[in-house]
Amino acid sequence: MGARPLLNRRLAGMGTTIFAEMSALATATGSINLGQGFPDTDGPREIAEAAARAVLDGHGNQYPPGPGIPELRTAIAEHQQRFHGLSYDPDTEVLVTAGATEAIAAALLALLEPGDEVIALEPFYDSYAACIAMAGAVRVPLTLRAPDFRPDLDRLRALVTPRTRLLLLNTPHNPTGTVLTADELAAIAALAVEHDLLVIVDEVYEHLVFSGAHHPIAALPGMRERTVSISSAGKTFSFTGWKVGWVTASAPLVSAVRTAKQYLTYVSAGPFQYAVAEALRLPDPYFDSLRADLLRKRDLLADGLDAAGFRVFRPAGTYFITTDITPLGEKDGIEFCRTLPGRCGVVAIPNAVFYDDSEAGRPLVRFAFCKRVAVLEEAVARLGRL
Repeated sequence: MGARPLLNRRLAGMGTTIFAEMSALATATGSINLGQGFPDTDGPREIAEAAARAVLDGHGNQYPPGPGIPELRTAIAEHQQRFHGLSYDPDTEVLVTAGATEAIAAALLALLEPGDEVIALEPFYDSYAACIAMAGAVRVPLTLRAPDFRPDLDRLRALVTPRTRLLLLNTPHNPTGTVLTADELAAIAALAVEHDLLVIVDEVYEHLVFSGAHHPIAALPGMRERTVSISSAGKTFSFTGWKVGWVTASAPLVSAVRTAKQYLTYVSAGPFQYAVAEALRLPDPYFDSLRADLLRKRDLLADGLDAAGFRVFRPAGTYFITTDITPLGEKDGIEFCRTLPGRCGVVAIPNAVFYDDSEAGRPLVRFAFCKRVAVLEEAVARLGRL
């Protein structure tokens, strides 16, 4: 094969994901998996029944329309209006994707050209780095630093160059749990307008905010025509395996993203699209109870981690708690996570894999609390052995 590497050089260093490695370690050791962010119980039974009914009635078993079934696109537009006061045309301004991950990939591949710069909040979800690389663009991290993990807006302004094409945001933010404030988003929006930048915002945890509030940047002056908003059903309805996500944006932006998306999966999750359309119309008490349940679980695990000796950064949103392991006499999160299953039977994720600035992330470890209470209580008991 010659001297040239088989893997595209843009993806060098992006082999097996840390999630696959840690999940395999959990299985091999019989450990409690607090690494990957998926619930260990399914979502509402009536939504599962809607999916089963769609399959049996022959809805979505063949290729659905490329942009998504009309019922789901309409439900997504209604959701954006109901919760955020944003108006989108379901026919031209909504696109259904194979989860938020495909939405991110399609948006970045569509909107970037080689050499473009993308400013992203660091630590960043691993697919961001991979998709920016596949587009031939350059990621420019704006590092969120402990203990508060707030964006340095002066630093953000300094990072903008003539090559900056877009800002990639994630709020509520994985893995830190930071929820960007209205003032922070207003400053970011003003910068985007000033420099004519596009914005991609990943809002998959929009319904999982425990303090403060989720503010969609697309609602701010000058932002609707330059913002690609991304969300999904997985985190909100606890059906992560269905992989139903979506994009809402102006018609020209959706058209661009759809052009890339049609050559990725083309279509997916036909029957599940019908079920998610019903899920998005669940009454407010569903969303309120989901948030309250996860808040209790957050506090249960956070208190346990604190008692075990971790420095705990209690998140304002998401499924995840970031901790600092240095009070335990540890320094390297990757090594700590690889040995943790053998020490006490718990799996976590080292935050360093989400950083370009490896030193900033080295002592940080992420735990997921989207598990049953009994599982979290057992994990807390095991972590107490540290």
